[in-house]
Amino acid sequence: MTTLTQPTTSTIEAPGAVITYDVRRNPDSDEPALFLIASPMGASGFGTLASHFPDRTVVTYDPRGVERSTKADPASQSTPEQHADDLHRLIEAIGGPVDLFASSAGAINAFALVASHPEDVRILVAHEPPLAAIVPDSQFALAACRSISDTYQQRGMGPAMAMFIGIVGHRGAIDDAYVGQPAPDPAMFGLPSEDDGSRTDVLLGQNLLTSTAYEPDFDALRAAPTRIVVAVGEESEGQLARRGGEAVAARLGIEATQFPSDHGGFLGGEYGQAGKPDEFAARLREVLAG
Repeated sequence: MTTLTQPTTSTIEAPGAVITYDVRRNPDSDEPALFLIASPMGASGFGTLASHFPDRTVVTYDPRGVERSTKADPASQSTPEQHADDLHRLIEAIGGPVDLFASSAGAINAFALVASHPEDVRILVAHEPPLAAIVPDSQFALAACRSISDTYQQRGMGPAMAMFIGIVGHRGAIDDAYVGQPAPDPAMFGLPSEDDGSRTDVLLGQNLLTSTAYEPDFDALRAAPTRIVVAVGEESEGQLARRGGEAVAARLGIEATQFPSDHGGFLGGEYGQAGKPDEFAARLREVLAG
């Protein structure tokens, strides 16, 4: 049985950032490298999923500003286009095209990559992109995201993260009543109410607004040679990230593909969360095989 090799860690430079990535190389594989990405989650979230593909060369990375990857200005926002350029540079470094599994805002960044560099990706499995800009209730979904961002700037991480947790778990359309409801108590989620004064949080400060407001170039995606699969969680019914995936699938004229568990279905204890990683990996392998 093939054994997953230990990762080799390298860095590349990009405008305003230094990107750290890991390669678990299988020299006997004749398949493209399997690149596993998310945002703002880094490589440390993919240990379990990577372990299910010892027969492939597997690549993971930390997006700009995350964990081992640095940004020259950590208070600045990062855009999907910037992330896409980082990914393009990385794929050039390792050799493409790749098969790309991209989750959450990583899927949004992957759409930007395929639109601008379609030759980089053979197969894209885009898992639950939280595209508030294209769901039917986009006016209110975007307003809710702006409210989280405003709360972060005014009150700090704890109150804003409590609001973020609320919108992630919300099922159904977002309306004016949702946007206008009182913010939850951070203590309900074990979060601090005090403001530490920092405004460099990679989720709340750097990526939230730019990712949720992104509108993919659907003409470019339809014209790309990349086979695009939009994945949604079986247990995510009605949640914004799943609805974003369903909206993308509809615009591309394809059916969304069901994956086990929920938004974190591939996690196997990373960050204290566990989905159904065995079933998830089996489904991913099946989808990649076509």
